[in-house]
Amino acid sequence: MKIVKALGTLAFFSFILLKAGGQGRNDQGSKKEAYLQNPFGNALVPDMIADASIQEINGTFYCYATTDGYDQGLKTSGPPVVWKSKDFVHWSFSGFYFPSAVGQKYWAPSKAIAANGRYYIYPTVNGFMYPAVSDSPDGPFKLAKGIDSFYLPFTPATLLQSKGRKEPAGIDAEVFIDDDGQPYIFWQLRFAAKLNQDMVSVDTASVIQIATKRPGYSEGPAFFKRKGIYYYLYTLGGDEKYQYAYGMSKTSPLGPFEYPENDIITTTNYERQIFGPGHGGVFNLPGTDDYYFAYLEYGRGSTNRQTYVNKLEFNEDGTICPLDLTLKGVGALHTAPSEKRIRVVSSKASSVRRGVIIKPRKDSLFKRTESFSSQFAFDDENGSRWMAAAEDSASWIMADLGKLQLVKRSEVAFVRPTAGHAYVLEYSADGRAWKDCGEHQQLVMESPHTDKLNIKARYLRLRILSGVNGIWEWHIY
Repeated sequence: MKIVKALGTLAFFSFILLKAGGQGRNDQGSKKEAYLQNPFGNALVPDMIADASIQEINGTFYCYATTDGYDQGLKTSGPPVVWKSKDFVHWSFSGFYFPSAVGQKYWAPSKAIAANGRYYIYPTVNGFMYPAVSDSPDGPFKLAKGIDSFYLPFTPATLLQSKGRKEPAGIDAEVFIDDDGQPYIFWQLRFAAKLNQDMVSVDTASVIQIATKRPGYSEGPAFFKRKGIYYYLYTLGGDEKYQYAYGMSKTSPLGPFEYPENDIITTTNYERQIFGPGHGGVFNLPGTDDYYFAYLEYGRGSTNRQTYVNKLEFNEDGTICPLDLTLKGVGALHTAPSEKRIRVVSSKASSVRRGVIIKPRKDSLFKRTESFSSQFAFDDENGSRWMAAAEDSASWIMADLGKLQLVKRSEVAFVRPTAGHAYVLEYSADGRAWKDCGEHQQLVMESPHTDKLNIKARYLRLRILSGVNGIWEWHIY
């Protein structure tokens, strides 16, 4: 009992995972799996994303974000995809919304800002902010100035223009349009300015650096207005030490700002093992006073982060209540047609990757272990995943539905879906004789991969032909 008290419940389970986690080649749904825990909770989407900008447009939620999980730290990123949802629970994407930016280092896109009859977005590409434009929030977006192509280190299409030989410094654009139609932009290191009405150039005479209560490096600004009060949110630190602080103004988006006594609204929660809640944003449900905060969590170290959402609460004087952080998610924000999910009784896989101990970078109290059991593909939590062993060149995962029954549809959310997957889906009544019922023989970049089936089966088996050998979630209807 002394060990449990010293390490805490989650740390204790991490210890158990090291002893009992998926160490072998075969995953047969053994009793060992009863001990497996998911320390990552229910992330917003079944993928690694960070720096999320979320909004609702015409009844659909859009999430523009940095695509993480490409295993090269800050040297690269995944491609630009926009996750969409009708209910805030079931998310999907298909293809890329900014074609010319595919293959570039694509970070921290803003929300899609409606102006001049079009939509503008402001990602950081190869380390510089660029304005892009489209007729639809779905894209395709293209550079709003000059030729729609990128080259290193930067092109003349950047939002901020360089002076002499200096680079046009600045990342992490956040754009806000006030009630009078005046647009503003906020970016790294507490800078802010008016945007011109063309939405692609900055009023350089208005540039300021906001004097915040807390000094130090800052990025990932968020900005919104509620009941006549302007809120400016800025980050502090990074990695496990990420935090968000804020100021308020009743005068102007450019201040002056006042800083409440309790101005830190997100910080590490050791009791719940939530580390480094950082770069994200605030969104509101149109026509309501419901505000939500999306943030990345340090997760698996480096650029292997996931995004979570908690509701914002306010005091009567307009100050923000520090967030009661959880990794559970906020559930459905709009109703969607309900559909009966088939429960998976047990699962097997060709192999399971060995458990990974995630090492701290700035906080020695950060201790987390990830395991990769096949059961995680069916736990309805986007923070856990099944991964095949690295040496497994013919990976598969099988779902036992308990009895022969009608199966209408399969939806699979693969690991690293933005790089694409090819697969074969098979079904069986007895687990011995198998028939094909779905497939993608070529790489397809989407999530989830959906197959309409209308078959009778007790078992489904998915064989991965190309792409990362892992699944976040597999839903069967």
